Amino acid sequence: MQELHKNVSRRVACLALVALLAGGATRTASATEWKAWVGAETPDLGNQILAFMPNEFWIYAGDSIRFSFLTDEVHTVSFLKPGQTRPAAFSLVGVNGNVFVGCPGTTPDGSSFDNSACVTSAPSTVGQTYTVNFPTANNFKLVCMVHSRMTGSIHVLQLSETLPHDQDFYDRQAYLQQAKLLSDANRLQGRGNDEGARTSALTVTAGVSAILANGGGSQTLAVMRFLGTTTVVHVGDTVEWTNLSTPVFHTITFGTEPANDMPPSSGVTVDVDGVRHAVISSPDDNVNSGFLGAPNQETVGQPQGPLDSTRFRVTFTAPGTFNYICAIHDDVGMKATVIVQ
Repeated sequence: MQELHKNVSRRVACLALVALLAGGATRTASATEWKAWVGAETPDLGNQILAFMPNEFWIYAGDSIRFSFLTDEVHTVSFLKPGQTRPAAFSLVGVNGNVFVGCPGTTPDGSSFDNSACVTSAPSTVGQTYTVNFPTANNFKLVCMVHSRMTGSIHVLQLSETLPHDQDFYDRQAYLQQAKLLSDANRLQGRGNDEGARTSALTVTAGVSAILANGGGSQTLAVMRFLGTTTVVHVGDTVEWTNLSTPVFHTITFGTEPANDMPPSSGVTVDVDGVRHAVISSPDDNVNSGFLGAPNQETVGQPQGPLDSTRFRVTFTAPGTFNYICAIHDDVGMKATVIVQ
């Protein structure tokens, strides 16, 4: 009887081991494809959320994440190697017709990332998707190569660990983050309007943004609009634009967009306080401010940078209607007008 009990116990133990192994094999064979979203925007495209939503995941080794792009503003889904120097996103920054550099190049949809080689999508917009597989347990940093301060964290666990959240949780997080960030952008637009009105009737806010951080990384909300869209002045007046965005750059571009919109156009001078200044005498004049913005700076171990170029002034010497754009973001509707009486 005792021997029979031992045999039965052995059989139960063997069946339990087989079931455990079978369960493990099933888990590996049916690896989960998680879902995340890239960016958000208002219907008029004016408020852009530069963020992965949600920007923090806990998944199992062997799982993948499918990222869906939601905006007309381009983004990438990119994973650089640890310690890799981040390249510029495009071959010639500010030059029309440049090409995406990648890290280097792009990798196919469904590529695997394990820290040994960079993986990146191409610059993508609304309706496009990109999937990344994670074969090994580790912690990985997610970035957009087009926008700095747009990051996320992917925590890949061994199968023996317990996942803290399911897809429903991430769906709710993405929805709540999108709603909150768009609401914050709307309030930020009000701040931009107040800033311009407080300074002078002849000032225009050229975009405004804010960087928010959470446990997963950084998310940036950006108002890509001139506030307001029409400025009425008199002959001889000088209008001043100020970019309240960081790290988002903008330009003030009248007439034909130059082939290279990063530097100011010829004829732009610099006032005694360091602000670029142009004179426009006809709606046919071509004038470009060059990039305006406050890049990342004040970093330990890096040289002290110059003053930020965030302002641009134009003196109008003739009446007329002067249309202008941000040469970087006119595709999302960043355009406005100065009427000189």
